[in-house]
Amino acid sequence: MKKQPNQTPQDRDTSNKFDLTGHRALVTGAGRGIGRACAEALADAGAIVTLVSRTTADLEDVAAGIQARGGSADSLVCDCSDLDAVTEVLGRADRHWTVLVNNAGGNRPKPFLEVTGNDYEAVMNINVKGAFFVAQTVADKMVAAGTGGSIVNMSSQMGHVGGRTRTLYCASKHALEGMTKAMALDLAPHGIRVNTVCPTFVLTPMTAPFFEDEGFRADTLSRIPLGRLADVNDITGAVVFLASEASAMITGSALKVDGGWTAV
Repeated sequence: MKKQPNQTPQDRDTSNKFDLTGHRALVTGAGRGIGRACAEALADAGAIVTLVSRTTADLEDVAAGIQARGGSADSLVCDCSDLDAVTEVLGRADRHWTVLVNNAGGNRPKPFLEVTGNDYEAVMNINVKGAFFVAQTVADKMVAAGTGGSIVNMSSQMGHVGGRTRTLYCASKHALEGMTKAMALDLAPHGIRVNTVCPTFVLTPMTAPFFEDEGFRADTLSRIPLGRLADVNDITGAVVFLASEASAMITGSALKVDGGWTAV
């Protein structure tokens, strides 16, 4: 086994464990919401960030914002649910990454008896199959480069509990949790750590309309002991932590950013 530079504590600069200067980070689903916020936070911490999404205009907007703040970002247009696209765009890119935020995902909330085959394929293709092969593609580059690295799979509190109208989403995130643990074991000899971040409901422009339903909002808040929804900054702190040397001894773990939802 090749000894990795991040495996010996005395060899690491611990003056600022959250500093990501010198790292290249890939963020999928980076055009909006949590993915965008994660990309911005990683760039603020010093990483050179590669943004991945299906929509060119979104990527250009995020990259311009990062660059305006003095950060460094480039972009790749890729549908992460398309394995051929993952191989073509990510696998053949002339760069490797030391951090992956595997964030692209989707949901189709429906009662169990109303879920269709198309719903199943859409959710599983991006949340499970896409996440699996994006991680495999990036990890292969990490191994080839001999740099080690950190893979952060964006899971959910629903990867640890059940939820009404969320059978598909829960199934996909439970699968991601199991996949993460096994990946951590396989990749540990290469100095690659693999963990999940598990948010509760996050208030974003995309989710805001759901919370206009007072009944839904009240029910959601009643399940969060801290009494509020998460915002994207709650999630980005966890992601930067797991990407950085501050979490150098953490792998195969789930960091729940759920306000206590799963503690009940």
